[in-house]
Amino acid sequence: MSEIGHPILRPANLRGYGVVLALFILSLITYIDRTSVSTAKDAISAALQLSDRAMGIVFSAFALGYAAMQLPAGWLADRFGPRATLTGAVGLWSVLTALTGIAWSYHSLLAIRLLFGAGEAAVFPGSARAIRSWLKAEQRGRANGALFAGSRLGAAFSYPLLVWMMTVWSWRFAFFLLGLGGLVWAAGWWIWFRDVPSDRPLQALVETLPSSNIVAPIGSLRVPLSLAMAQYFASNFTNFICLSWMLPYLKTQYQLSSSHAAVYSMAPLLLGATAQGVSGGMVDRMYASRLRPWSRRVPAMIGFSLAAAGLVGVTRAHTVGIAVLAFTIAIFGSDMTVSPSWVFCSDIAGARTGRLTGAMNMFGSIGALVSANAFPFLQQRTGTSSAYFWLAALLDAAGILCWWKMSSITSRSLAAETPYLTEAL
Repeated sequence: MSEIGHPILRPANLRGYGVVLALFILSLITYIDRTSVSTAKDAISAALQLSDRAMGIVFSAFALGYAAMQLPAGWLADRFGPRATLTGAVGLWSVLTALTGIAWSYHSLLAIRLLFGAGEAAVFPGSARAIRSWLKAEQRGRANGALFAGSRLGAAFSYPLLVWMMTVWSWRFAFFLLGLGGLVWAAGWWIWFRDVPSDRPLQALVETLPSSNIVAPIGSLRVPLSLAMAQYFASNFTNFICLSWMLPYLKTQYQLSSSHAAVYSMAPLLLGATAQGVSGGMVDRMYASRLRPWSRRVPAMIGFSLAAAGLVGVTRAHTVGIAVLAFTIAIFGSDMTVSPSWVFCSDIAGARTGRLTGAMNMFGSIGALVSANAFPFLQQRTGTSSAYFWLAALLDAAGILCWWKMSSITSRSLAAETPYLTEAL
């Protein structure tokens, strides 16, 4: 029973776990495709005669398209449901992944990556909508942790996978093969998934829903949503370095081969995947305890503290081993902020889950866009990469302050207890 006397919707465990597994696989594929350009940077630069500054703009094109489409993608997920939205989005960006392999100039690559980012925009708002519909509030921390663990594992394995594929085939054919994986997932999702649990009649579902608190007044969401967007900007600013410039940085700074740089670059992302589980588990365990009001804040504040410390450590690293360790601490910390952020938005959003998570993710994407350009810009202006890392550490410190003011488990907790299905009905 919920706190207001209504039974909580309980989908069949097997089906619910299947939804989480499918979204985990989607996240894995998403980040393999997303980070492939970073791994293939040297081959693409050589083929198209692009400078590091030009490649920074290519990285940013993805982030720009991704950010611009977050709100529309969230609306689509709320309006049409995650089944249709994710099928269409994944099909679109999988085709664009394959088309990356036929880029013939700087401008063609820029256009493809811009549209690719727009296509990927629906992945996480759509996933958030599916998680809210199928899982209870006390399960969503681990579910979001599993979702984003897939993203980090995908990014980690993308490095050696692309190096191997480009050794066996050309970089162009490698992108064509990557696009096939997403198309297979999209077909399977459309056939198997349903937007709402189907183990009871729709009328029975209606009767389990409380008559209020499904949609909070929009005015009451402005401050918490603004804080959520600000801290997610900081989190993504730190995270995007691993998806764009970390491998080239390690390769250049420590004079590594492509294969050695790829292996070193895996470590922060693999550990980042464990951070998702640690943080998601903390969220759910604290939610079930007397510390429920802090169940979102504490894991995120710990994460930002670790991220800031790791970034400062990168500036002091004199060997590749210490640099990788510092990157690992930074990414582990920034990844600890992800699950609490998405659960927080689900708490306050109710039936607006797709749109509010899209708004937060839009600001995170802007942080990624700024990060992609800040690294080469500050390095060129200052002659060192340390300015970038100090800036990212200061943003992470600001993220701690944001979370100190963020609270979702108060009067809004009623909406978090009940999966919204009103628009689907």
